Amino acid sequence: MKKLSLHHKVLFALLLSFGLGIWINLQHGAAPSTSWILWLISFCEFTGKLFLNALKMVVIPLVLTSVICGVSQIAGDKDFGRLGLKTLLIYSLTGILAVATGLLCVNVIRPGFVDPEVRDALSNDLDAAQPSSLESALQVADSGWSNLLEIFHRMVPPNLFTAAVEGQLLGLICFGLLFGFFLGQTKPEFQKTQLSFWLGLQEIILKITHFVLRFAPIGIFGLVTPTLAKSGLDMFWLMGGFAMTVFLALGIHALLVLPLLLKTLGGIKFLDHYRAMSPALLTAFSTASSSATLPVTMECTNKRVGVSSKISGFTLPLGATLNMDGTALFECVVVIFLAQFFGIDMSWATQFFVVLLALLTSVGVAGIPSASLVAILVILQAVGFDEQSIATGVSMIYVVDRILDMSRTMINVLGDSCAAAIIGKSEGESGYYKADLS
Repeated sequence: MKKLSLHHKVLFALLLSFGLGIWINLQHGAAPSTSWILWLISFCEFTGKLFLNALKMVVIPLVLTSVICGVSQIAGDKDFGRLGLKTLLIYSLTGILAVATGLLCVNVIRPGFVDPEVRDALSNDLDAAQPSSLESALQVADSGWSNLLEIFHRMVPPNLFTAAVEGQLLGLICFGLLFGFFLGQTKPEFQKTQLSFWLGLQEIILKITHFVLRFAPIGIFGLVTPTLAKSGLDMFWLMGGFAMTVFLALGIHALLVLPLLLKTLGGIKFLDHYRAMSPALLTAFSTASSSATLPVTMECTNKRVGVSSKISGFTLPLGATLNMDGTALFECVVVIFLAQFFGIDMSWATQFFVVLLALLTSVGVAGIPSASLVAILVILQAVGFDEQSIATGVSMIYVVDRILDMSRTMINVLGDSCAAAIIGKSEGESGYYKADLS
C-alpha cells in the first residue's frame, strides 16, 4: 500500500478536526461539560501547544543559517557585483510590490472586521486576550518618526545572544546578511571551513524542521479542533473571507504585477513565460515547497524559457531562499487580518513595521511546507500579541493554510523565474521560448 504523503495527512487531519470540532460545538455548545469531551479538548490543546513550541524552537537557527548560507555562496562570485545587484533589485521590487498588494487588499476588504457580537463571541469562546491588553503590549512605532528610528536600532542589536533569546529577528537577519557577505570575501581556506560548517548546520536544522513538520497533522489537529469546538460555523465564514482576500492578492500579483514587470523590464509576453514554467508551477502547487521544486524550476528555466545556466544557477537557488513573494504577501495579510479581528487599530507606522518584517522574515524562511508560519510567529510576537492570542491566531490560520500554502508557493516559484528571465534579458540573452513546449 502506498504511503500517504505529508500534505494528504495534513488534509486528513484538517477534515477530521473540522468534523469533530463542529460536532462538539453543535452537540455540546462552546462550553462542553462532558468529561471525555473536556479531556479530548485538553489533550488537543496540549499537543497543539507542543507543536507550536517546536516550531518556535527552530525559528532562530533556521533563519540565521538560511541567510548566511544563501548570501555567502554568491558573495565571492566574480560577477557578484553586477548580477548580485540586479538580482537584489529585482527581488526587492517584486517583494515590495507583493506586500503592497497584500496590504492594499486586506485594508480594502477588511476580512477581520466581523459583526461585533460575532467577534466578541468568538473572542470569548477562544479565550483570546482583550484588545486593551494587546494594545498595551504593542512595542512598535505608533507615535511617529521618532519611534520609526527605533526600527533601525533593532537592526543593529548590541548583544546577539540577547536578540536571539528575545526573538529579535530583524537584528539577526541583518547580522546574517553581513556575516554571509564577508564570509564570501575571506581567504579560500577559511571560507571553505566556515561555509562547510554553516552548510552542515543548515542541513541539520532543516532535518530538525522536517522532523517537526512530520508531526504537523497531529499538531494541526490539536490546534484546530478546540478552535472549531469553541467557535462553531462562524469560523468558516470568517476564514473564508480571509482566504478569498489572500487569493485575490496572489491573483493580482501573478496576473497583473508580474506580467507588467515581464513586459516593461524584459519585453517578455507573460503567456509564453507562464506556459514554459507550467511544470514547475504545478510541482510547486502540489508539493508546497519551493526547495523541492527547485530542480524542476531550473530545468524549465533553462530548457523551456531559454535562460542560460549561468543566470539560472545564480538567481534561482538564491531565490528559493531569499525571494518569497507569496510568503511575504501572506505574512502581511495574516498579521493585519488578526489585528482587525482582535480589534487593534494599527497605525500607518505599525503597518510599515509589519511590511518590513514580512519582507525580512520571508528572506529567512526555508522553502518547506508551512515554514512561513514560523515567521508569522515572530511577527506576531514583535507587534505585541501575547501567547494566548498567538496560539488562537495560528489555529485560525491553520483552518485554511494548506491550500493557501500551495498557492503562495506557486507564486514564490513564479517570481523567481520571472526575475531570472528579466535578468537574462538584461545580460543580452535572446532566443527565449523557442523550445518545444508541447
